[in-house]
Amino acid sequence: MAPWQSLAEQGVAELRAAVMAVDEGAVETLTDAIVAANRIALHGVGREGLMMKALAMRLFHLGLQAHVVGDMTTPPLGGGDLLLVSAGPGHFGTVAALVETASAAGARTACFTAQPGGAVPKACDLVVLLPAQTMADDRRPAAASVLPMGSLYEGVQFIAFELLVLRLRDRLGETAETMRARHTNLE
Repeated sequence: MAPWQSLAEQGVAELRAAVMAVDEGAVETLTDAIVAANRIALHGVGREGLMMKALAMRLFHLGLQAHVVGDMTTPPLGGGDLLLVSAGPGHFGTVAALVETASAAGARTACFTAQPGGAVPKACDLVVLLPAQTMADDRRPAAASVLPMGSLYEGVQFIAFELLVLRLRDRLGETAETMRARHTNLE
């Protein structure tokens, strides 16, 4: 068994390398799309979905009309709206169906992925590459992360999303205080 410190150093180094490799231009394009959107619906599956819910919460804290697909209060999307999905391995059937539906309704679509050649990113208007191991490639010895399965991708999602929130906060003229004022008091 590897020592804790050794695993920590390797895991953090992998996270750092992947986050530093995210294309700032793609993030800026996505930032513009989020700011321009009337409503934003977010979706992902599994642990990727949990990270998308975390991003939805922060977008709400920024004062944006952000909704998680599947919640009973998620409105229909149409022109002027944005569907933001995650498809780390490049394809999930449910995510592909949602992208198709949103596009047909006139909404823009954006995808976070580690596999930009996949069917879902190819179907989206915007793509942000998060270059990290997912379950699609966790069995390749040369690409194997110290973190299990798709954990590297999911960790990169969390960090990249918080950095995106900082960018949006500045663009929207929000502050930590205005964001905190939108945090629920029903905990």
